Amino acid sequence: MFKLTGWLLCFLFCNGCAYATCPVWPPARAEQEIARLKQQIARWNDAYWQEGKSQVSDGVYDQLSARLTHWEHCFGHPTSADIATPPISGTVPHPVAHTGVRKLEDKKALAQWMTKKRDLWVQPKVDGVAVTLIYRNGELVQAISRGNGLAGEDWTAKVRQIPSVPAHVDGALQNSVLQGELFLLRGKHIQQKMGGMNARAKVAGALMQRAQSPLLNEIALFVWAWPDGPAEMKKRLQLLNDAGFTLASRYSLPVDDADDVEAIRSRWFTSSLPFVTDGVVIRTGQEPEGHRWLPGQNDGVVAWKYPPAEQVTEVKNIQFTIGRSGKIAVVAQLEPVQLDDKRVQRVNIGSVRRWNELDIAPGDQVQISLAGQGIPRIDGVAWRNLTRKKPTPPPSHFNALTCFYAAPECSEQFLARLVWVSSPDALDMDGVGDAFWRTLHQAHRFEHLFSWLALTPQQLQNTPGISAHNGMKLWHQFNLARDRPFIRWVIALGTPLPQSALKATGDHHWQQLLARNEQQWQQLPGIGGQKAKNLVTFIHHPRIQAVTLWLASQGIAGFVHPD
Repeated sequence: MFKLTGWLLCFLFCNGCAYATCPVWPPARAEQEIARLKQQIARWNDAYWQEGKSQVSDGVYDQLSARLTHWEHCFGHPTSADIATPPISGTVPHPVAHTGVRKLEDKKALAQWMTKKRDLWVQPKVDGVAVTLIYRNGELVQAISRGNGLAGEDWTAKVRQIPSVPAHVDGALQNSVLQGELFLLRGKHIQQKMGGMNARAKVAGALMQRAQSPLLNEIALFVWAWPDGPAEMKKRLQLLNDAGFTLASRYSLPVDDADDVEAIRSRWFTSSLPFVTDGVVIRTGQEPEGHRWLPGQNDGVVAWKYPPAEQVTEVKNIQFTIGRSGKIAVVAQLEPVQLDDKRVQRVNIGSVRRWNELDIAPGDQVQISLAGQGIPRIDGVAWRNLTRKKPTPPPSHFNALTCFYAAPECSEQFLARLVWVSSPDALDMDGVGDAFWRTLHQAHRFEHLFSWLALTPQQLQNTPGISAHNGMKLWHQFNLARDRPFIRWVIALGTPLPQSALKATGDHHWQQLLARNEQQWQQLPGIGGQKAKNLVTFIHHPRIQAVTLWLASQGIAGFVHPD
């Protein structure tokens, strides 16, 4: 789980939009907020390193750790960049140290790193737990956890119970030290669709717990280093393959430039693989002698991680909007973050009820991801501030029968109704949206939803904020709207009637809708008892009657009385 380095913390701090400004806190509060977050991260570390349990995703952990470093920087505290370092509980020394992998920001940084380097290879960054295997005279004599890179815990007994790890090897590997990743073997894992699945924590838990775990049968090994092995990468891969370590040869590919790496990285991200990955590793084929390996000091290997499926960012404000049906929607304004190819700074939380369930306040850190069709969503709260002030939502007395007439308390719902009237689903007025309606309503003070029908060409051309040319375009759109079919006007009115049912009626006049009772409405597709009751209430309501009479006075087909 936790492989965050000081370098990555700096990268997140310097490049994440959400960390661009410091909180405006008095010193006492800063002390409390930093201490609380530091304690939480320490608890997550303890759960992972001592129990093998991952209580939070890697992405959330990384970003909150970076947030902690940012806060410490803001208020002059010593940084906790080493907070993710595993506890030095292991006492078994590695014969060759684990160097770790430096993470690069993007393709540009990779291209710069690759400059003047030769014999480069790309491998998947397999998401598991690192281990050292020691073979002597062909026998597996020791398996050591990564620990702090210099010493770890003795995992020999557990690793010997993993069927996929060879207990005996021949040839050049008879006396060898191997470094690799123990991972959860998957059938057909597509990283883009399936994500991390907490696979690393499952492997760590199986190896750390005292009892025998059936999960050991589902663990495999990806060897990514053979210190002091053959000098040529091709030779190392061939010998590893012959000894039973087949994954390294299958998933180690030569590359010439950053374009090659990018293509392979994209392919592996969307392809079926036997393991969970979180990016790619690029390494030089030529490696230094094993005695020169030190933690954090290997410029011959770097990683380019996949973009996180979720981001953590700060809530700057909570806003409430009232839709045309009177429903109150809650919107979170966020510190801008990048998700895939989208820059996200506003997310629709949904109803007031869901907002209360999520318990989100300005200053909280929330997890966001992209749902279907790339729509941003809030998945949960990653961290809540100590001091929180939640705004009060507007009263919930708006409904499907309010705000057909303009009033100060109706400004939002009335405007939402106007926007709906001109939408493609209703009267389909090309180019007439929120901004036009605001300008028109401000200048001409509409009495009700369809007052714009009475505006003259001269009034439209002389409207402040609208050019004469655009005024004539509006006049043209309004005239086109007059001739829309009756069904479109019923929809524009906001009648709670599904289009399928409206089409099935065959009605072409408002009087026909008025004549139907609840039982007759229920005979139409998609109309149940409650919908039928709502329809009768809506159609016979005095406000609706007044508006439809005004439409009749304007000569709108379907509303003029047959007599």
